[in-house]
Amino acid sequence: MKAIVISQPGGPEVLRVEERQAPQPADNEVLIKIYAAGINRPDVFQRKGNYPPPAWAPQDIPGLEVAGIIEQVGVNVADWKKGDAVCALLVGGGYAEYAVAQAGHCLPVPNGFNFVQAASLPETVFTVWHNAFQRGCLKKGENFLVHGGTSGIGITAIQLASTLGAKVFTTAGSEEKCRACLALGAEICINYKTESFEEKLKGEGVDVILDMVGGDYIPKNIRLLREDGRLVFINTMKGSKLEGTEMDFGAIMKKRLSITGSTLRNRNNEFKTALAKEILVNVWPIIQSGKFKTVIAAEFPLHEASKAHALMETSDHIGKIILVNDWES
Repeated sequence: MKAIVISQPGGPEVLRVEERQAPQPADNEVLIKIYAAGINRPDVFQRKGNYPPPAWAPQDIPGLEVAGIIEQVGVNVADWKKGDAVCALLVGGGYAEYAVAQAGHCLPVPNGFNFVQAASLPETVFTVWHNAFQRGCLKKGENFLVHGGTSGIGITAIQLASTLGAKVFTTAGSEEKCRACLALGAEICINYKTESFEEKLKGEGVDVILDMVGGDYIPKNIRLLREDGRLVFINTMKGSKLEGTEMDFGAIMKKRLSITGSTLRNRNNEFKTALAKEILVNVWPIIQSGKFKTVIAAEFPLHEASKAHALMETSDHIGKIILVNDWES
């Protein structure tokens, strides 16, 4: 099979097409013929050499989410069969013609969705459901802030939270992006380049914050949170340390705040399988109902993965960037 490999740590140009042996599914795995693969920030970090994959994952083929057709099933797999259309969460290997996935980490392609749309779902839906709803315990009627509203995480968090009854606030880097967030269900979007999100929202108060920024956002988040508020980290793009910034830990005690966070890729198979089952029950009906809109910023043929990564790094896009398999095996 053909695959996109990281030839060495570096810029987008280090992504190269190579011929590789197609993987074979283990007892609890399925082999997927990939029609589309989503691009995510961790793919960029891995390409730069800053996010090594787990030991059991493909080491030089990135890609954490795909959609396609099952070609083969392992001997212990009972829930899927050859020919089933699925989207799947991977630990790596998605930028290729074929990949293996744990059977329990697959979900059916939603009715009416094409493979491009389906490939945009797994990484963001798994991340948002676990962090905003399981760890953050977001409930109907609460105020919810998600930073980076037009990222894949952002568009997913806005729609799921608003559909389930939360009041959603978000941040974005342009007026165009703010308009997109409002159209997806956010009630307030702050252009962080021209306004202070802390000043804008201090009269509202926030119950749950999903933060992928970190850095100097951290004390601002703490000040915004209401009593018993929850701050959930999924990334720290501006840094994980508060150098030169003061933080009032007394406020954490006085307001009884909870601070948590997680990474998904290194969690064990049992955890991800349980998460997929919960998503199938709680999220898939929302997606099937038409209340959830996929936002595809751009599609690139798989062999142009370097161009897709270059676009990702500009942060100029709104929504997901998808690679489409244009090779015939």
